[in-house]
Formats: sequence, C-alpha cells, structure tokens
Amino acid sequence: MINVLFAARSERWDIYEQPLRRALKAAGIDAQLSQDIPPEEVDYIIYAPNSDLQDFGPYTRAKAVLNLWAGVEKIVGNDTLKIPLARMVDPGLTKGMVEWVTGHTMRYHLGMDSHIVNPDNEWDHRSPPLAQERGVLMLGMGALGTACAEVLAGLGFRVTGWSRSPKSVNGVTCLHGADQLEDALGRGEIVITLLPDTPATENTLNAETLAQLPKGAFIINPGRGPLIDDDALLAALDSGQIAHATLDVFRVEPLPQDHPFWRHPKVTVTPHIAADTRASTASEVIVENIRRGEAGEPFINLVDRELGY
Repeated sequence: MINVLFAARSERWDIYEQPLRRALKAAGIDAQLSQDIPPEEVDYIIYAPNSDLQDFGPYTRAKAVLNLWAGVEKIVGNDTLKIPLARMVDPGLTKGMVEWVTGHTMRYHLGMDSHIVNPDNEWDHRSPPLAQERGVLMLGMGALGTACAEVLAGLGFRVTGWSRSPKSVNGVTCLHGADQLEDALGRGEIVITLLPDTPATENTLNAETLAQLPKGAFIINPGRGPLIDDDALLAALDSGQIAHATLDVFRVEPLPQDHPFWRHPKVTVTPHIAADTRASTASEVIVENIRRGEAGEPFINLVDRELGY
C-alpha cells in the first residue's frame, strides 16, 4: 500500500475525497488517502499552495508533489522542495476556460454591451464585422492558451498566438520571443492574456505595450493579475487607447472594494471564475501521475523550475 497525503484546506478535502478514492480504485491502486500521515511515511503529496504545509524537508520518502492548481508561482520557488512538482492540467478546467474566453471574445466582437445597456433606446443598425475580419491575440500559448486559440480560429477569427518559445498550432499565426512581441501586439484588436505568472511576464501589458495595440482594442485577462500594470491600463482606458477590459484575476484577491476597477465604466470585473479545477477530472489527472510513479514511468505536466511553470 502507498500513502497519499492530501495537503490542502479542509473544505477542499470535502470536495476531493470521494473523487480521488474513486479514481484510485478505478486505477487499481491500493492507497491510504488521508490528511494526516507522518511525513516520513508519505509517498505522494496532493497539494494546494495555500495549505499549511510549506516545509517539504521531512517528507523524505515522497516521490512527487501533485499540485491541485494550474498556477505554481506560490510553490515553485520553495527551496525545501527537492522532488518533482507536477502542475494541474485538468480537462475540465480547460473546457471551462475555453467557454469563458470564447464568450467574452464574442461579446466584444459582436458589440453586445451596447445592446444590453442602451438607456437612450438608440437604433444603431451597424452590423459587426465577420470573425475573419477581426484580429485576436493570445498572449500565452500553453495548454490553456492553445486550446482557446484553436477554438477561436475555428470560429474564423484571425488568431495570432505569442509565446516565449516557438509553437506551431494549425490555423494560428504563432510568434515568439521579445523581438516579435510588437508585431504580435499590432494584430490584437481583442487581446487575451494567458501567460504564466513569472518575473519575466510581470507587466507584459504596460504603458509601452498597450500603446502598441490597435486603438480601441479590448483586453480579456483570465490568466494572472500581475500580467497587467493596473495604472497603465486605467490610463489607456481613460485615453481611449483601450476600449474596454474584462478582468477575472487581480494582484490582490478578492479585489479590494476601493480599487478603481470596480467603478470604472470601461472595466468588467469577474470574481476569478473563468476556470476552476473540477474535482472529478482533476482526480483522474492526479491518480494517473501516481500510477506513473509506481510504474516507473515519467510524470506528466512536470514544472520546469528555471522557467517557473
């Protein structure tokens, strides 16, 4: 029997216990799954970075830390973590993100806000452009960015994907590296940010890069709050350089009540709901890595500590 420690807050245990037990049984893995196992007896750690466990030193037998979150910025720099770290790539989370991003992209593309909120009862008969006439920029072409880009390209949008390293995705113009960022920004009438949160990506959208977007561009950020310089975005909204921004993630969450985003007429705040890990599908991903570890196979979704994701 192997020992699997669930190191997350108690409310997550209530959500994950039964899905994890079902997934372990389906995989034929004989395991003790518990929130309380002596550190020296733990084989795998199912982990949320906001748990009380911050010192991995005593877990001398553990083979891997299996993160419940897609983001690893709160754990990747932990100096006590010496064993493999796998981030969460959950099919349920990916589907949720695709649906949320597609919905808000279509909202901006079709100009739906002006129809939903029309206090003057204006009869504006202008038709929106076709998707093939609209440029969408995906900043970040990891698993989530790629999935969203593929769906938007399938709808006919002119999709450009930008990432730090080269990527190739059917139907998407892929650019990479700092020297191609300006070119990418110039194509972004609707910009979606799905980059990881690292020192290299902080304030990717700042005063300089926002100015490189087409005037009247729209911003959608379901990625990470630090990807955008808040003050620069507010200034770009006030000047009309940016027409509107939909923000799902923030530097401080919940977003403080006195933050200007709440009151700005060109900002839509959503409460970090773009995508969430689904216990049923996430449990299957976690158990697959446990199976791989016991079979001597490579773990999936491993984090590159130098890159930070």
